[in-house]
Amino acid sequence: MDEIKNVSLEMKDYIASSGAETLSWCMQCGLCTNLCPWRLVPGEVSENFNIRKMQRLGQLGLEGFEEENILFACVTCGMCQINCPRNVEIIDNVRSMRNTTVGAGFLPAHLRPIAGSLHANGNPWSGEREKRAAWQNGLDIPAFTEDTEYLLFVCCTSCYDTRSQKIAKSIVRLLKAAGVNFGVLTAEENCCGESIRKLGDEELFQKLAQGNIDLFKRNGVKKIITTSPHCLYAFKKDYPELGGEFEVMHYSEVLAQLVKEGKLAFPEELVRKVTFHDPCYLGRHNQVFDPPRELIQAIPGVEFVELDRSRNKSLCCAGGGGRIWAEVPMGERFGELRITGAVEKQADTLVTACPYCIIMLDDACAGLEKGDVLQVMEMSELLCKALDPK
Repeated sequence: MDEIKNVSLEMKDYIASSGAETLSWCMQCGLCTNLCPWRLVPGEVSENFNIRKMQRLGQLGLEGFEEENILFACVTCGMCQINCPRNVEIIDNVRSMRNTTVGAGFLPAHLRPIAGSLHANGNPWSGEREKRAAWQNGLDIPAFTEDTEYLLFVCCTSCYDTRSQKIAKSIVRLLKAAGVNFGVLTAEENCCGESIRKLGDEELFQKLAQGNIDLFKRNGVKKIITTSPHCLYAFKKDYPELGGEFEVMHYSEVLAQLVKEGKLAFPEELVRKVTFHDPCYLGRHNQVFDPPRELIQAIPGVEFVELDRSRNKSLCCAGGGGRIWAEVPMGERFGELRITGAVEKQADTLVTACPYCIIMLDDACAGLEKGDVLQVMEMSELLCKALDPK
C-alpha cells in the first residue's frame, strides 16, 4: 500500500512539474463541471467526462484514466478556468496530465496521424510541405523582407483545407484594400503548435515553435498578423517562454483599427441579419470581443443581433484541445447548439472568425439541414462581400 501511495505522490509531483503548478489549489467545488459545455449535450463522452473528476485524478496521480475519451475530451474552451474561484489554471493542468500520458507513448490512435504529419510535414493535415504556399497562386502576395511591417501568418488549416483557403484569400484581399504593408514566409513556416501542445506533446510543440521563432528572428519579424485565434494564442502566450517576443494581433484587431482611421470602408450594402459566434481562443483566451462586432456593424445594411451566449459566455464549437480531429456523432456536437441558437434569433448569417469554428459550424449546419435558412461565414468573407458583392 505504501508503495502505491509513493508512486501516486511521485506521479502527482511529476504532473505539477510539467506545468500543473495550480493542481493542488482545486478544492473540488464543482463549478467547473457545472459550467462545462459537455453538460449541454448527450452521449458517451458527456457521460464519462467530468472536469472536476479530472482535476481530482490528477491530484491523486492520474489513477483512473483508463479511457482515452476522459483525458482527451477537454476542448480547452476556458469556461471553467475564467470562473474558477481559486484561479486554478485548469487548462494547464489538463495539458500537463496529457503530457504525462503522451510522454509514456499513449497518444490516442486517431491523433497519431496528426502528430506524425506534424513531425514529417510541419502541419497536422498531411499536406506536403512543398505545397504549404500553393493557396497563394495568382494572388501576388509579397514576400516578407526587412522593410515589411507585418508578417501575415496563415493557419495550417487555411493553407491546406480547400474551404479554409477562402479565408486566407479574403484576409489578403482586405489587407491589400486597406494598404497594409505586409508579407509572407508561408513556405518556410511550421504549424504554430498550439493544438499539439494542448494535446500533451510538449517535445513536438517545442520543435515546431523553435523552428518558427528562428525563422521569424532571422527575417527580422517584429509584428505578426494571424488568421487564426489559435496561432494568436501560441505566439502571444506560448512562444515568449522560448524567447519568441513579437507584437501579435488577430486580423480583426488590425482591420477594426483601420476602419476607425478611415483607411478601410465597405461601400456595398448587405441586407442581412447577422449574428456572431465568439471563438474561444479569440474571446475568452485573448479577450478580443469588440473588433469583430465593430467590423460587422460597419457594413451598411447589416442588422446585428447577439446570440444568447456571447462574449465571455460564448459556447465552444468543440474544435479546441485537439477535438477538431475527433469524430462526434450528430446530436452530441456543440456546434449544433450554436446553429439552433442562430436560427432562433432569426439570423440569416452566422459569422465567426476562426478556421476551426468554420469547420465545426459548417458540419453542424449541414447535419441539421439548416443551410436553406442560415449561412455560415468567416468574417473576412462577409467583409469582402461588402467590398464587392461579386
